[in-house]
Amino acid sequence: MRWWPSCVLHLLRCLRLRVCTRRGRSRLPGWLREIWAYMRLLVQSLYFNSLTNSDVVFDSVFEPVFWTVDHITRWFGMVFVCLVVILTSSILLIAYLVLLPLVLNTYTPVWIAWHLCYGHWNLVMIAFHYYKATKTSPGYPPTVKNDIPFVSVCKKCIIPKPARTHHCGICNRCILKMDHHCPWLNNCVGHFNHRYFFSFCLFMTMGCVYCSVSGRNLFLDAYNALETNYQTPPPPYTFKDRMIHKSIIYMWVLTSTVGVALGGLTIWHAVLISRGETSIERHINGKETKRLAKRGRVYRNPFNYGRMNNWKVFFGVEKRSHWVTRVLLPSGHAPHGDGLTWGIFPVKKDMMPV
Repeated sequence: MRWWPSCVLHLLRCLRLRVCTRRGRSRLPGWLREIWAYMRLLVQSLYFNSLTNSDVVFDSVFEPVFWTVDHITRWFGMVFVCLVVILTSSILLIAYLVLLPLVLNTYTPVWIAWHLCYGHWNLVMIAFHYYKATKTSPGYPPTVKNDIPFVSVCKKCIIPKPARTHHCGICNRCILKMDHHCPWLNNCVGHFNHRYFFSFCLFMTMGCVYCSVSGRNLFLDAYNALETNYQTPPPPYTFKDRMIHKSIIYMWVLTSTVGVALGGLTIWHAVLISRGETSIERHINGKETKRLAKRGRVYRNPFNYGRMNNWKVFFGVEKRSHWVTRVLLPSGHAPHGDGLTWGIFPVKKDMMPV
C-alpha cells in the first residue's frame, strides 16, 4: 500500500474509526454477552476435536433429556418399591383371609400340607431376595490410587474402570459388572446383588404362576357368580360374598399378568447368564461380533466359561450341597470373585468341580 495516495489512507482510517465508535455504542449488556458466549461454547463443543463422532454429538444434544429421565427415575425409585410391597402384601392378605380358610375346609391333609409348605417357602425366598437386592450394594471400583488393571477411564467419574464396569447415570457412579439400573429395586444390579435380583425374579414368577394355576377354578367360580344375565335376577349375595369374589378375581388377574411379564424377563436373564454376559455386555458383544465379522474374524466372549460353569460362578456353587443351601434356601454368601479382576478363557475342566 506504499503507492496509495495519502488521502485514500486517511479516508480509510476515518471509516475504521467511525465503525469502531458505532460498535462501542451498540455493545450488548453483559448478561447477554455471557449467554451468547456460553451458546457459542456449547456449539463449538460438538466438534472440539477429531475424535468426535455421531455418538458424542447425540449424547451432547440429548443431555438435557438424559438428565431429566435420570432424575425422574431416581425419584420414582421409592414409589416403585412401595408399589411392590403394597401389591405383594395385598396378595398375601387375600391368601390368608380368603384362600387359606377354603383350603383348610375343602382339601385333603396331603394337599393342605403341600400348599402350606410350598407357599411359605416361596414367600420366604421372595422376601429374602428382594430385601437383599434392594439393600446390598452392587459394588463400586476404588477411587484411590491402586494397581488393579483397568480397561478405560470413566468420562464422568474420571477414575479407572476395571473390566465389566460401567457408569450409571441414575446412581451417578460406576458399578462393578453392571447389568442395569432397576427402578423396582431403587438400586443398580451389579456384581454383589445380581444373584439376589435374578433369584427374586425367579421366585416371584414361580409364586405368581402358583397362585394363577391353583386359583384358576376359584377365579372362574367368582367370575360366574358376579356375571349376571339380564333374563335372570342376580343371586342374593351378601356384601362379604361380593368382596370375596372380587378379591379372588383381583388376585388371579394380577398374578397372571405379573407372572407372564416377569417370566419373560426371567427367561431373558437366564439366557444371558448361560452366555456369561450382562444386559449391557449383550449389546457390546453384538457390536463386536458384527465388527469382527466384517474382517472375517469370529468374536468370542472372554467371560463365557461354559454354560454350566457360568451358572456355578453366578450362584457361587462350589460343591453339590450348595445347590440346596445356596440356591434353594436363603443364603447371603458373597459372589465368586471381587468384581475387579476376571479370569479369561479358563481351562476346559470345571472352574468349580462339582
